Amino acid sequence: MDKWIELVKAKMSELKITQEILAERLGMSQGGIGHWLNKRREPGIDDMNRVLHALGLGFLEVALVIREPQASQDDELSLTHKYNPYFRYPVSDWREPVEARDGELAAYGKAQFELTDYHARGAAFWLKVVGDAMTAPNGVSIPEGMLILVDPDVEAEPGKLVIAQWPGSAEATFRKLIEEGGQRYLVPLNPTYPKALYSEECRIIGVVVQATTRF
Repeated sequence: MDKWIELVKAKMSELKITQEILAERLGMSQGGIGHWLNKRREPGIDDMNRVLHALGLGFLEVALVIREPQASQDDELSLTHKYNPYFRYPVSDWREPVEARDGELAAYGKAQFELTDYHARGAAFWLKVVGDAMTAPNGVSIPEGMLILVDPDVEAEPGKLVIAQWPGSAEATFRKLIEEGGQRYLVPLNPTYPKALYSEECRIIGVVVQATTRF
């Protein structure tokens, strides 16, 4: 709930939308919105998603994830304490499908979503890693099969893992952006793959902010 309120307030501030304007968009009273944002009342999941949609955050959805509580012998937690709100982002189905190659990323199903507690700055999406170009012998390693969350609005600074695309190519590359001697490079974590000189012609689609494995 706190995460949802934080996101809604931040977006309202960014868009300069008052509680009155938001209430009008939702067809409800300003007081009702105020109760939600001040935690005097708790909205249902459908209402939480209606608010996100009204703020132009249609790419986000609040979902419920059941967690087993760590209850003590003296405490019996209610069902509501077994649930936590999460956001879910789509697994990308790029209009120009990305061909799967070593170190490249492929896009999957339109109706598929994955959960995370990450609050994206932009229209984030998941991609599934294909190939071993980002499998490192030690340190950070992101092997084939992992899902990575891409946020297009995070600044691509040296040291970040990025999704890049060269002009005229239907393939997107997953690499680490580094800087050496004033020049930037796209570098695989697997040292058996070559690094590529980064130029302004190369488009950075987004920054990888999370990686997860499905079991």
